[in-house]
Amino acid sequence: MSKNNHSGNLPPKVNKKKSIVNHLSCATLNGLSAQSIEVEATFTKGLPGFSVVGLASSDIQEARERVKSALLTNEFTFPPLKITINLSPSDLKKSGTHFDLSIALLNALHEEKIEEENIFVFGELGLDGKVKSSSTLFPIILSLKEQGLLTRAIVPKGAMQYLSHIADVEFIAVENLNEAIALFKNKNFQASTTTFNYQADKIEVNSETFYDYIEIENDFADIKGQGIAKRAALIAAAGMHNFMMEGNPGCGKSMIAKRLKDILPPLREKEILSIAKHQFLDGTIPDFKAKRPMRSPHHTATSASIFGGGSHKARIGEVALAHNGILFFDELPHFSKTILEALREPLQDKRVNISRVNSKVEYEADIMFVAAMNPCPCGNALSKKRTCRCSEQEVKRYKNRLSDPFLDRIDLFVVMQEISMNDKKDYTSHQLKIMVNSAFKAQKRRGQKNLNGKLQEHEVEQFCKLTEDSKRVLFSAIERFSLSHRSIASIKKVARTIADLENSANIEKSHLLEALSYRKR
Repeated sequence: MSKNNHSGNLPPKVNKKKSIVNHLSCATLNGLSAQSIEVEATFTKGLPGFSVVGLASSDIQEARERVKSALLTNEFTFPPLKITINLSPSDLKKSGTHFDLSIALLNALHEEKIEEENIFVFGELGLDGKVKSSSTLFPIILSLKEQGLLTRAIVPKGAMQYLSHIADVEFIAVENLNEAIALFKNKNFQASTTTFNYQADKIEVNSETFYDYIEIENDFADIKGQGIAKRAALIAAAGMHNFMMEGNPGCGKSMIAKRLKDILPPLREKEILSIAKHQFLDGTIPDFKAKRPMRSPHHTATSASIFGGGSHKARIGEVALAHNGILFFDELPHFSKTILEALREPLQDKRVNISRVNSKVEYEADIMFVAAMNPCPCGNALSKKRTCRCSEQEVKRYKNRLSDPFLDRIDLFVVMQEISMNDKKDYTSHQLKIMVNSAFKAQKRRGQKNLNGKLQEHEVEQFCKLTEDSKRVLFSAIERFSLSHRSIASIKKVARTIADLENSANIEKSHLLEALSYRKR
């Protein structure tokens, strides 16, 4: 019997060229947080085709046509193979046009092994191969950097005007697809180093830098009289306390609220970027000024527009857009009771949770809440010259729209004075801003991470030190007014801010008495 060179009946081995599986890193937004995505590509024998798998949304599926056009207009010939693009992990919903560039690069470099690690690729492609930016690019890159996942990224050149604000990331800016292909072929990943200088005053406290952009749009000097309300506004601004004003129509409630944003405390760079991230998610291009935002929705606004929402994809709302700034509700009792009660959560936890069938999203919402209201539906209950037209039942129904648990979260409450011909101008916004910054520095020198109005329970005990006299006053107030734990903490925090404005290390009796005078009666 002749011997066969092959053992048994096994067919002879055929040397086949192994298909290269290349991959690049990209990312998608999952709420406010970015999730790293690995974009993989294979070119296999079969009926020629181009498919994207891995729970890709419609804008990523449409990328196939943009990528085809961009490659063909730049003299690339598609091989007669089945092209499969996989977005991993496959169980996470992905969206965004910024996947275009990574998909195109994997096609263009399918015969080469991509060895470059730890580099992310972002960019939307035009039909001619131009690399464009997208509104979600800044939030994604900032989130990845904060998670420690990103140190280098290939990005559109047009996005550098705002991406340059993000420190400690090497950006390789490209203008078109050919430039991006050349980077990988020549392995010349030279980052463009850009530093951004905020057009603001720098304040150094305890080796930490804060930025203060001083721009007085509306001056407190325009408001005549209302000394008590302006004093309360100063305290509210210095400690970022929640603040409510009650008074007759036209007495200056809205005027004070609009002027508050110009005297608020300085910001860290991280807080400026966080504000910008929320603005990008809202579809607006931020100016990156060291200025705290102010949002003032109308009382007819829906719950979804205020807190965010949407049936399929959760959208950011007014509360989250006011993050690190002011949320102003004018005509407070006219807002729906559902909205007012739902507002208790962000006022307490500094977060907004949106739960939908398809998504659960959590937004930061560290806000200073400011509200204005009339004393009754007609507005004349406190007037000495006009007659109130409301019945006792109407006034009761009007005020019952505000529950005690909601009002318990307001630190300062002021009844506005009636306008008089003898009212005079006193403090300007510039003078009040100097006082706010002085109190701000005092809080930071104590080592406070949060300002007085945002102190946690354990921080109140640590930083709000009472003298013996002030302790006796507080104990008396607790017994007399049956104060809750939240109310006691609120009084201490307001008194701490008053003490800071007076350059006092401890909370004296006079500071506590003034804080008690601002409680809702």
